[in-house]
Amino acid sequence: MCGIVGIVGKGSVGHRLYDALTMLQHRGQDAAGIATLKGHEIRLHKGKGLVRDVFESRHMTALKGRAGIAHVRYPTAGMDDSSEAQPFYVNSPYGLALGHNGNLINTEELTQELFDSDRRHLNTRSDSEVLLNVLAHELQKQNPSRLVPAHVFKAVDNVYQRCRGAFSSIVLICGHGILGFRDPHGIRPMVLGSRETRKGREYALASESAALDAIGFELERDVGPGESVFITLDGKLHSHTSPLREELTPCIFEYVYFARPDSMLDDISVYKARLRMGQALARKILRERPDHDIDVVIPVPDTSRTAALPLAYDLDVKYREGFIKNRYIGRTFIMPGQKARKKSVRQKLNAIDLEFRRKNVLIVDDSIVRGTTSKQIIQMAREAGANKVYFASASPPVRHPNIYGIDMPAPDELIASGRDVGEIERILGADWLIYQELPDLIEACREGNDRIGQFDTSCFSGEYVTGVKDGYLEKLQQVRSDEARKQRRVSATVQLAG
Repeated sequence: MCGIVGIVGKGSVGHRLYDALTMLQHRGQDAAGIATLKGHEIRLHKGKGLVRDVFESRHMTALKGRAGIAHVRYPTAGMDDSSEAQPFYVNSPYGLALGHNGNLINTEELTQELFDSDRRHLNTRSDSEVLLNVLAHELQKQNPSRLVPAHVFKAVDNVYQRCRGAFSSIVLICGHGILGFRDPHGIRPMVLGSRETRKGREYALASESAALDAIGFELERDVGPGESVFITLDGKLHSHTSPLREELTPCIFEYVYFARPDSMLDDISVYKARLRMGQALARKILRERPDHDIDVVIPVPDTSRTAALPLAYDLDVKYREGFIKNRYIGRTFIMPGQKARKKSVRQKLNAIDLEFRRKNVLIVDDSIVRGTTSKQIIQMAREAGANKVYFASASPPVRHPNIYGIDMPAPDELIASGRDVGEIERILGADWLIYQELPDLIEACREGNDRIGQFDTSCFSGEYVTGVKDGYLEKLQQVRSDEARKQRRVSATVQLAG
């Protein structure tokens, strides 16, 4: 999962790109980068770390220009080093810099095509670099004496023919403008915003509407599935929907966990979707145990708070903040390695004993992935004196890997893979485990946009909207396992030492 933003303005955009990136920091903590266009020169700075750590005053001073793009990253299957920080750049044609959110599922085939047929060299293992070079090749094939939007859109349509998977991307085209495009299914989000200034209208593209709010842009609409948007340097907006467009199928995990609650994605309020998740959980609890003995509902901060509030209200029990969060620790979901995740949970959360002591506590979290965090939280509640510890997940069991840009672990590292709820309950040490039903989750997210026929629910259902080639998931398991990641980190360390 990554965060992207692009601006075509009437004045310098560097600091606004920085401010927008800070609003997307939750989408990636591994690396950050900004590329701006000054005249015919693309100025680029990127590196490992949080936005505030990557960019110093001297970097921002150098990032001049009225157009630019920015990116925050966390790694999926690539190397966890600075070589894969984005934006990526190629000098031909025109000079292109790209930021990508998502994951291509035919990277191997495309890599071979780029080498054999397109005569293009790749310097990393990143699918984003593959996507950039495919786009560059398709733009070069247009071979115009003067690049116009029709050429750009034709190139993107050809990208849709070649690339499979999820890709919301923003591209800075030197001397011409900024291009944004979203995969034919609209799996990963992208929004369009604008604002009127004395010098004319400015446009911005971003992963989430909250990023637009931070820089004073009004949300106009979502970029549709299979749609490309081209904003020229003189501030003109052009759009095109590909004939390869499919039914809008956004990733439901955006609403469960990744997106900010103050964002609108595909005309759906993330905040209201999470409220409805809590209400649906309450209905399930009342169906299964109308005479429940829950004394208090306690959320795991921060993403589950919104669901926990209406859950407590509908159960007619107290809502309390029982865990205090250390805000200087990153999201444990994307921590590298099981040892680091276990350590970070205790560093990240501390229990308030008086909210647990001698009570039957219902702890609410947005999801249960590996189970590492959930198991330790339940243990913390017992150590704080809870009489009984119940645990509720606002989403269904995560049984399958996500192949569209969310770094779900290998299947054998998912606690729900191959296990029923009773087995998971015993492993976690809960007195009662409650999962959201998938139809209820879909209904909670769909309300507000009846144009959405379906969501990508692959990590819950194992159904992949793009289809999956035989053997792909098995290869993915080898790449995503904690052991494989460990070996890549060791290999990278050895190369640096050499």
